[in-house]
Amino acid sequence: MNPAAEYSNRLKSRTAAHHRYERLHRRIGNIRLAVGIAAVAIGFFVFGTAAISPWWLVAPVVVFIALAVVHARIIARRERAARAVRFFERGIERLEYRWMGRGETGERYRVPNHVYADDLDVFGHGSLFELLCTARTQAGEATLAQWLQAPASSEEVIARQQAIAELRDKIDLREDLAAFADVVRSEVNPDALAVWGEKPPVLFPRGTRLLVSIVASCVVVTFSLYMADVVNRVFFLAAILVESCLGFALRPKVKRIIEDAEHPARDLDLLSGVVSCIEAQTFESELLRRVRLQLETKGEPASRQIRRLHTLISRLDDRGNQFFAPIAAAVMWGTQFAMAVENWRLRSGGSIRRWLLAVGEFEALCSFAAHSFEHPADPFPILSDRRAWFDAQGLGHPLMPENAFVSNDVRLGGECPLLIISGSNMSGKSTLLRSVGLNTVLAWAGAPVRATRLELSPLQVGASIRIVDSLLDGKSRFYAEIMRLRQIMDLAGQERTLVFLVDEILSGTNSHDRRIGAEALVRTLVDRGAIGLITTHDLALAHIADGLGSRAANMHFSDTILDGKLNFDYHLRPGVVEHSNALELMRSVGLDV
Repeated sequence: MNPAAEYSNRLKSRTAAHHRYERLHRRIGNIRLAVGIAAVAIGFFVFGTAAISPWWLVAPVVVFIALAVVHARIIARRERAARAVRFFERGIERLEYRWMGRGETGERYRVPNHVYADDLDVFGHGSLFELLCTARTQAGEATLAQWLQAPASSEEVIARQQAIAELRDKIDLREDLAAFADVVRSEVNPDALAVWGEKPPVLFPRGTRLLVSIVASCVVVTFSLYMADVVNRVFFLAAILVESCLGFALRPKVKRIIEDAEHPARDLDLLSGVVSCIEAQTFESELLRRVRLQLETKGEPASRQIRRLHTLISRLDDRGNQFFAPIAAAVMWGTQFAMAVENWRLRSGGSIRRWLLAVGEFEALCSFAAHSFEHPADPFPILSDRRAWFDAQGLGHPLMPENAFVSNDVRLGGECPLLIISGSNMSGKSTLLRSVGLNTVLAWAGAPVRATRLELSPLQVGASIRIVDSLLDGKSRFYAEIMRLRQIMDLAGQERTLVFLVDEILSGTNSHDRRIGAEALVRTLVDRGAIGLITTHDLALAHIADGLGSRAANMHFSDTILDGKLNFDYHLRPGVVEHSNALELMRSVGLDV
């Protein structure tokens, strides 16, 4: 399938359906209004002049009720079509690279001082998270954020790749998930739901539920016998007194149950649509079958259990009806259904966290599947058994339009674990670092990568690219950089190989200290088995490769000046750059140098 053509065709279809339902909505609304006016007119002749039989009111009332039912269905379909329209509009925006600033940025999931997230634009405006995330629940967003911040095992990555491949072309499924609206994302708090399900039980003395049922039954029976003139009211009043005492004794616990369940139970009901959508699928991949199995408790689907809770909460709400309230009070309605809700929580509440994790994992997989569908040329990486290996052909930046970036081949590991990249300002050095970093992150999250081919071993990214000073923390840029380098150094030599990406290493100090410090740091990282790239404007640092022999190589980006304008081709070449464009850049903005 051609992603752009498929999305465009579906968008036209859903837009037409939305317009059709909008017209039906207005038409039925007008008919309902006409029927209501007719009913009022008939009522005038029935109750005002008594000219016609009251049976004449039956027809307009029945028609009005039938129209109300049909109208509700039309409104629901119209809203579903509107969400589908938004879903495909978002897809086209991503394909046309108009997605920046229109999605979830993931800012809430940022971890302070993360070793690469800020440097690689994992979160924030125009970030990797914003590009990828199509989740409709906070659980899905949280899972995706977690996958982008910590590499998975080889076994888990392979399982995710298989699941993504199976989900890739299931556009209808992703549309169905989107149809459950943004209300799920904005209103459902997964942590609050899980905490409610795992709270300590509210315990009642043994036999309390049976006792409440018996007392409520006694109230109903004695009242009925009293109304039938079989017994006097003393028995009824005695039953009411016993019930009042029992209700008073149980009230603190009942009140606590109702208050605790109020929001979590309704949030869980909002989530039931997503759960039902997943349960309705049949999957082939092991990971997707495992996710679906997590949505069961004792062989019963989560959606059915959630519907049961919904019924209990709805019955509990009935006690607030002004006409039913006296009856509810008489039969201890609130107490009985509060205990039923608590019984549900004791039986199924412990499974809520597992359900949420399953929903989150499924939505994260769907986010990767949508990205894979929209970028069919992006392959899954090959996971290598070699240690310290990164071999990319046609490597590009995942956040750039496919027709706008220049691809490069990059190989790290084996005899040459280090590349020192020199080049002019704006020549592409930082972009290359981010291309390596982001594709490594995608690869070990289980997603496709932006390359013609990528083979890599288990890697942990450490980056120092976007380092800034902090007046609030009293840190200079240089101090912030060396603290990050300390983080990166701590990752080297661990079981998972470090791939370090350092832009303009130690640029905040003088040339003498910079060269000595940079050479010592790089040598230590390489000695500990790490692989990586460093970039520099300082051509003196290019000589670091001389001291490392075959373990390091110099590469560079170059530029040309044509008619007073700088031109870049962004192609990575062997060797050290031979000139700088700093003076030309200063002159281009009007500085007299």
